[in-house]
Amino acid sequence: MEKKDLISWPDFEKIDLQVGTILEVNDFPTARNPAYQLHIDFGSEIGVLKTSAQITKRYSKDDLLNRQIVAIVNFPRKQIGKFMSECLVLGAVGTEGDVVLLNPDFRVNNGTSIA
Repeated sequence: MEKKDLISWPDFEKIDLQVGTILEVNDFPTARNPAYQLHIDFGSEIGVLKTSAQITKRYSKDDLLNRQIVAIVNFPRKQIGKFMSECLVLGAVGTEGDVVLLNPDFRVNNGTSIA
């Protein structure tokens, strides 16, 4: 894998990483690649945001419900077909494109910042 460009501390500080709990998981049949539509609760300050995630290789809908995850919550919204994505769920990408979601080891409050 090619090494990426270095970023500065101020660049990193712009990224708003937070923990949220997946409240709703729906199939996304019109997506180009197999994906789910997720509704994620990031606490009272941010609320519930929607996103799509190509995580169907490793996770069933039942696996995802009520799971805490880490996401970037300050990306611009992105239109994906008729669906508006409002955050980016983070995961480690395997050699075959399978994604393993990042999550805290212990349950924390929704909206907890990642430092």
